[in-house]
Amino acid sequence: MTLFLGACRLLAGILAGRDAVTTPPSFLTAEMREQAIGTESEPLTVEVEKGAIIKFAQAIGDENPLWNDQAAARKTRYGGLIAPPTFLRSWRLERTELPFDLPFNRLLDGGSDWEYFQPVRPGDRITAVSRLTDLQERPGRMGMMIFMTSLITYRNQFDELVATQTTTSIRY
Repeated sequence: MTLFLGACRLLAGILAGRDAVTTPPSFLTAEMREQAIGTESEPLTVEVEKGAIIKFAQAIGDENPLWNDQAAARKTRYGGLIAPPTFLRSWRLERTELPFDLPFNRLLDGGSDWEYFQPVRPGDRITAVSRLTDLQERPGRMGMMIFMTSLITYRNQFDELVATQTTTSIRY
């Protein structure tokens, strides 16, 4: 009975003009994974502005004086304003281009893990580069899904590692 109802809903959606989600039973080959893993995005370099740090802190509702009160921040071990840890997340970094097209048009953020090494300060020039570290195929409720794991490195103008972000994107 459940299979029948599911088929009826799918047919009703198609008749109403909504596309059914169809994915191939398998897509990735060993050669494709080999071609893709290790590819990097173009570097994105951003000069960090004091006003951008303060506005970001206000936007997220964080009143920590380290990111919005210059006088108070000068008295800390940092000697001045620094950016909140989530500040880097606000940048729009281009995705790593794959050497082939994926047959999936939906994208889901699978989450991120962050590691911080240096504070981000006004005047810093931060360069971010994304490198694809893993590409896996897994079955899901709606068909095949592609899990893309990338490591994004953030370096300052002194080539010091500021932060890393390991992020997963899911295509289906």
